[in-house]
Amino acid sequence: MDILLILVILIIPAIAQIGIKTNYNKYLKVANKKGLSGQEVARKILDKNGLSKVYVVETEGLLSDHYDPRRKTVRLSKAVFEGESISSLSIAAHECGHAIQDKVGYTFLRIRSLIFPIVNIATSVSYYIILIGFVLQILNLVYIGVGFTLLGLLFQIITLPVEFNASKRAKEELNKLGLVDKKEAEGVKKMLHSAAMTYVAGVLASATQIIRLLLIANRRN
Repeated sequence: MDILLILVILIIPAIAQIGIKTNYNKYLKVANKKGLSGQEVARKILDKNGLSKVYVVETEGLLSDHYDPRRKTVRLSKAVFEGESISSLSIAAHECGHAIQDKVGYTFLRIRSLIFPIVNIATSVSYYIILIGFVLQILNLVYIGVGFTLLGLLFQIITLPVEFNASKRAKEELNKLGLVDKKEAEGVKKMLHSAAMTYVAGVLASATQIIRLLLIANRRN
């Protein structure tokens, strides 16, 4: 049983990562017909939504793109910031989706931001607590540690609607501004769907890991 759970924990995220990288690399080679860079796409979407004060800057790393709500900044990796591909356009629009969520006070984004500091601390210490609990044979400590990991799982679950909604907004904005045609829109859809699946895979892997820890603790009990 343990081996099966470990395989699930490892394989599901791996499949999701393969999916996102495959689509990313595929559509990275397909130029958008408007010849717009990710930075230009982001600027157009933000300005259209009254977010002219939100910055769009380049950041290091691969697929490191994100929206920083504290600094009101959309950070795009070099390939996305400068690139004129369907991948660049999709990712830039998605991050702008988060900026729009922030502006309108999207509920799940607000909840996620509110609980993040607590979850960050809890998940940082959870596995140390679990390890100490197993070593010292104090199962109550193990259960406390598992409880902390449940907070991490809750955070991941709340993240799902945030990501799906950002992708929905991205597709809507690209269509409203006429930045993609029907064929390009299909590529955007595939790209954003594969990205969303990485979050779904993360939830499944975390849930499986928690089940595994509880089974081990129950056997020790």
